[in-house]
Amino acid sequence: MSSKSSFELHVVMFPWFAFGHISPFVQLSNKLSLHGVRISFLSAPGNIARIKSSLLVTPNMQIISLPIPTVEGLPPGVNSTAETTPAMAGLLKKALDLMKPQIKTLLAELKPHFVFFDHFQHWIPVIASQLGIKTISYTVFSATSTSYLTVPARISEKGEGPSVEDLKKSPNGYPLTSLTSVKSFQARDFSIVYKSFDGGPTIYDRAVGSRVGCTAMLLKTCKEMEGPYVDFIKKQFKKPVLLTGPLVPEPPSGALDDNWASWLGQFPAKSVIFCSFGSETFLNHDQIKELVLGLELTGLPFFLVLNFPAELNSQTELNRALPPGFLERVRERAVLHTGWVQQQLILAHGSIGCYVCHSGFSSLIEALVNDCQLAMLPLKGDQFLNSKLIAGDLKAGVEINRRDDDGYFGKDDVFEAVKTVMLDSDKEPGKSIRENHKKWREFLLSEQIQNKYIVELIEELKAMA
Repeated sequence: MSSKSSFELHVVMFPWFAFGHISPFVQLSNKLSLHGVRISFLSAPGNIARIKSSLLVTPNMQIISLPIPTVEGLPPGVNSTAETTPAMAGLLKKALDLMKPQIKTLLAELKPHFVFFDHFQHWIPVIASQLGIKTISYTVFSATSTSYLTVPARISEKGEGPSVEDLKKSPNGYPLTSLTSVKSFQARDFSIVYKSFDGGPTIYDRAVGSRVGCTAMLLKTCKEMEGPYVDFIKKQFKKPVLLTGPLVPEPPSGALDDNWASWLGQFPAKSVIFCSFGSETFLNHDQIKELVLGLELTGLPFFLVLNFPAELNSQTELNRALPPGFLERVRERAVLHTGWVQQQLILAHGSIGCYVCHSGFSSLIEALVNDCQLAMLPLKGDQFLNSKLIAGDLKAGVEINRRDDDGYFGKDDVFEAVKTVMLDSDKEPGKSIRENHKKWREFLLSEQIQNKYIVELIEELKAMA
């Protein structure tokens, strides 16, 4: 499959230390290395084993371990945001900024054509250009959320960040799509992007700085799904914007654990709700209570995965959050689990009919390539905008309704959303949502489309190199 003329391309991959960021870099590395591109992948020592397990073993792939500098308040041995509290994640960014000298030395040794870097490393373009190395700012978020939150149009002529009222509306010049405004509680959540903690650069400063300084931008998306947002980003940054295409995860290897396979196997096809919010998105006790009561109301079997911040005891928290008598009532038809599960293998199981999730972009793609309907409960940041893309533009899922001011949702809101896509699947809007889901599934699973984007990306990189 490798094209003869691309063997000389050498790319350094440097994602932020969070697995939600590392995974898209791994997926892209695998696709590029199959086409003969040489990859040097950088991460912290404690992340290497997990990265190794998903990177393809090819002669042109190497992983380089980078020690994280000591920062006061950051426990030694922290390698990713999975091990930190929100305050510590800020210290991890501080440690990242202290890595400039070692990154510069490494780049001088490796002499790659390109560094693909994440939006927190806004200093990479400067040090790479001193070495004559080109830089690609690789954004792992949807073009929808990037275009809404981290574009120059969000900062006023006086250099002031947007107010909550500003953030409720799309920025000036925004494309005419279903995304015209967001709720008050969502806009308040967005304002964190423009806030500085201990005088350091804001998320906005880092993201926009990365894109202004780089040779070209790369977005993890395709024209077919997010065309208008891609065009707006191009206009805003006035530089080449490349696309990876729909980076669909490889089918998972291995088999589903026997205990889960046998539990799921006792229910009819497409009858089970799988509900999970990833490893770094947490619900509070009131939200958990309404969620589980809503799932109970459906009368359907469900598999619920709930995680809690690292410093809390998950089992204790779960027991405190559940309504009295709940476990006894659903014992025959529910599993409640904390910790990691084989998400892709569960979503691919024939009995799963609906996926209730937080709308992380990778989770949404995993749902769309499997035959399970989407009921979305976004809880922070880009999740709110990803959910609007799927429910509004693509009409391939439904968002759980929430109150404007405080984001409250009740058990009936959960029930209504699941009912639309599972119990009312032969009525509108459930019927057309399922049809759209099927259309996007076929599109995303087309090898030809995926391959075309990667081949075009390599051609564009060669032209730049």
